Amino acid sequence: MKRKIIKLQSQVNMETIYGNFDIATFTSSTKDLMPHIALFTDRKKWSQDLPVRIHSECMTGDLFGSKRCECGEQLQQSLKFIQEHSGILIYLRQEGRGIGIINKLKAYCLQDEGYNTAEANKILGFEEDQRQYNDAVNILEYFKVERIRLLTNNPDKLSFFDDKKIDVVERIPIELKPNETNYNYLKTKKDHFGHFLTKL
Repeated sequence: MKRKIIKLQSQVNMETIYGNFDIATFTSSTKDLMPHIALFTDRKKWSQDLPVRIHSECMTGDLFGSKRCECGEQLQQSLKFIQEHSGILIYLRQEGRGIGIINKLKAYCLQDEGYNTAEANKILGFEEDQRQYNDAVNILEYFKVERIRLLTNNPDKLSFFDDKKIDVVERIPIELKPNETNYNYLKTKKDHFGHFLTKL
């Protein structure tokens, strides 16, 4: 299957509570109202081994501060790190491990019945994790990035780059202390998906 190429559609400078970033949108069509987003610091200050966070959309955690996951806290920590060390955050629009917000909430209902996040997705007829990262590669290629220091706990993100022209020279942990609500969710991440988590 031919890889879809996405392009820069718009860009502007934006002051945030974390500092100054440029914010840019990327999609294959100007008619797409849900583009991927990149937030990045002054490119003149970028190092050869660029700090990069690839963050999949999590409306419940990123916007509303849900305690069912640690996504919002990871996003905040990543923006602080990237502002301090200069780099790029790629925000991919693939909510709920790629199943969308409607099905994500249905999966939450199943989790409330005792199923873990992987089991819930399969019961709903999806793969355990449907996320793809080719668009993130497109964005990094647009910026001519060749070597990255990837902020992640997810081994799948690391292995995704194994056959790509972009080298992951370091993994930067982005681990948060669990709370009572997300403990089992994080334990599934560690035990089932193999995430690098040490605080459980």
